[in-house]
Amino acid sequence: MRADRDFAYGAAAGLLGDLLLGDPRRGHPVAAFGRAAGAVERVLWRDHRGWGALHTAVCAGGAVALGALAVRAGRRSRGASVGLSAAATCLVVGGTALVAEARAIGGALAAGDVEVARERLPHLCGRDPQALDADGIARAVVESVAENTSDAVVGALVWGAVGGVPGLLGFRAVNTLDAMVGHRSPRYLRYGWASARLDDVAGWPGARLTALLAVAAGGAPQGALRAWRRDARRHPSPNAGVVEASFAGALGVRLGGTLSYGGRVEERPVLNEEGRTVAVDDIERAVRLSRRVSWLALGVAAGARLARARCGKGVSR
Repeated sequence: MRADRDFAYGAAAGLLGDLLLGDPRRGHPVAAFGRAAGAVERVLWRDHRGWGALHTAVCAGGAVALGALAVRAGRRSRGASVGLSAAATCLVVGGTALVAEARAIGGALAAGDVEVARERLPHLCGRDPQALDADGIARAVVESVAENTSDAVVGALVWGAVGGVPGLLGFRAVNTLDAMVGHRSPRYLRYGWASARLDDVAGWPGARLTALLAVAAGGAPQGALRAWRRDARRHPSPNAGVVEASFAGALGVRLGGTLSYGGRVEERPVLNEEGRTVAVDDIERAVRLSRRVSWLALGVAAGARLARARCGKGVSR
C-alpha cells in the first residue's frame, strides 16, 4: 500500500533530518504539547486516578487525532504524505539532542570540569548532580543514553511502524505525559497513575527491540544478552531495566547502584555486576552504540512497513 511506503521513506528522511538539524531551538511541538497538557491539568486536576485517566485520554487522544487528521489531509499527494511522515519523525525523535547533551557532559568531565558537568546533567536526567562525583556523573549519562535511546528514538519508530504518524505522535504524547505527571510525588501519585502505566505499556515493545539491537550491535553479544536475561527483572522499571542491562553488558560496564532523585536516595540493583566501573570514555562508546541501535531500529520499522505494503499489494491482486 502506498501509505506504508510513504511512511517508510518519510521516516528515513526524518531520522536523517534529526541527525543533520537536531531539535528546533524555538517553537518545538513537544514543548507546545507540554503547555497544552499543563492547561488541561489545571482544569482537571483532582487527587483521583479517574481524573488523571481523563487527563491522559484527552491529551494523548488529542495527539493521535491530530496525526490522523494530518494524514487524511495529505493523502491525495504523495509528496505531502512523505513530507508529513518525515516532519513528524524528525520532530518526535530526539536522538541528536540526546547525543549532544551526553557529549557535552563527557567533554566537561574529560577536561576535569566537574562543576560544568553537574550544571549540564539536569538537561539529560533528573538526578541530583551535587550528590555525584565524576564517576557518578559518567554512570548517570550512560544510563540516560541507554534509556533515552528507547524512549526518544526506538519506541517512537516502533509505534510509527504500527500506526504511522498518529502512532508517532501518540507515543511522544504518552512519554511526555509520563515525564510531566507520572512521577511519585504527593500531587501526582494518583493523578499521574494512568500516564505512568500507559507509558509502561507503550514503552514495552521499544525497550525490547532496543535491547535486542544492543545485543546485535554492541560488540559483546553474549555479555549483553546475559546481563539482560539475568539483571533486567531486578530493576524497578519494566522497561528501563531491559535497556540499561543490555547496554551495560554490551559496553562491559556496571550500571545501577545508589541514586539520588529530588533529595530521595534509592538503592538500585547493580546491572552487569562483573563489568568495570564506568569511565568518561564510556560516554562516547554509549553514544556510538545508541546511534547504531537507532539506525537499525529505523531499518526494522521501515522494513516492516515496506513488507506490509508488499503483502497488501499481493492480496489486492
